[in-house]
Formats: sequence, structure tokens, C-alpha cells
Amino acid sequence: MGVISFTGVKVFSTTLARDRENMGENITKWLKENPNLDVVDKIVTQSSDKEFHCLTITLFYRHKS
Repeated sequence: MGVISFTGVKVFSTTLARDRENMGENITKWLKENPNLDVVDKIVTQSSDKEFHCLTITLFYRHKS
């Protein structure tokens, strides 16, 4: 496997149900506002305890040439 190079990281994270429902729209909006970026990798993380459920989406990007 090769090494993926990136120049930045953007993290979207929430524990609120209504915010989790809107996370896709928020990510799409951010991507449209930053057309000079190429997402090169992503990590989706879900965690929870007795009270909270957290969803985190981490995008690794590099600037387009």
C-alpha cells in the first residue's frame, strides 16, 4: 500500500440526534464551499456510552493543483 498524502483535515462531530441527521448536508455544504480541495481519505467513527451517541466523520484533503 502506498502512503496517501494530505495537507489538511476537517472533522465533523456531534452527539445530538438532529445534528447527526443533518451531518450529510453540512458536509456537502462544506465541500461546495471549498471546491479547491480533493478529499483523499475519510474515517467514520461511532462511539457511545450510557447516555450519548457520538458520530464523527473525519475528511483528509489536499489542495488541488
